[in-house]
Amino acid sequence: MEKSTILLVDDHKIIRDGLKLYFEGNEKYVVADEASTAKEALKLLESNEYDLVITDISMPEMDGIRFTQELRTFKPDQKVMALTMISENQHIKHMLSAGVNGYILKNADKSEIFKAIDTILNNENYFSSEVTKIIMDNMTGKKKPTKQRLSIETPLTRREKEVLELIVKEYSNQEIADELFISVRTVDAHKRNLLEKTGCKNIAGLVVYAIEHNIG
Repeated sequence: MEKSTILLVDDHKIIRDGLKLYFEGNEKYVVADEASTAKEALKLLESNEYDLVITDISMPEMDGIRFTQELRTFKPDQKVMALTMISENQHIKHMLSAGVNGYILKNADKSEIFKAIDTILNNENYFSSEVTKIIMDNMTGKKKPTKQRLSIETPLTRREKEVLELIVKEYSNQEIADELFISVRTVDAHKRNLLEKTGCKNIAGLVVYAIEHNIG
């Protein structure tokens, strides 16, 4: 079986070396390349294909947010996971807006890192429990008027809001279907409607939308 390829982007060599040890002998994944700066990573991505990019946020010259934004201009479907020590809500929101497929903290253990990779390469999004809590706390801390404006700007149905809430909580399509007693096909339809109504480009954008509009 051909292994899935990973590009590591982190300005700290000790972090890259530590992560590469995780993948030694792994039957599913291999670190194909590494980069110490975002600019170096962009050059690699211009001429190579990777199944997943794992990037830090805090880096010199160009941070992970801008890096992801730049990457999306020529590889809009590239899967990207943020692996960082930064847990501030604003950074999480900006990375989600940039289009990352996952966000976990560097205190995650090996099993969670592989769980995140498995989830993302299975076309789902993954956020660590700490990140999800930050997102949810921010949602509940928002003021009510934002929610009232939502009903005027973009009228979502009760079911669509339920689906969106479960998306934020990292539920897979099957889990959403089971929770709401609907089919996976119906979940897909609701997701398409949500993307169309909100103007978001991907599921990560929907999470940001939920944060900004206090859906929860």
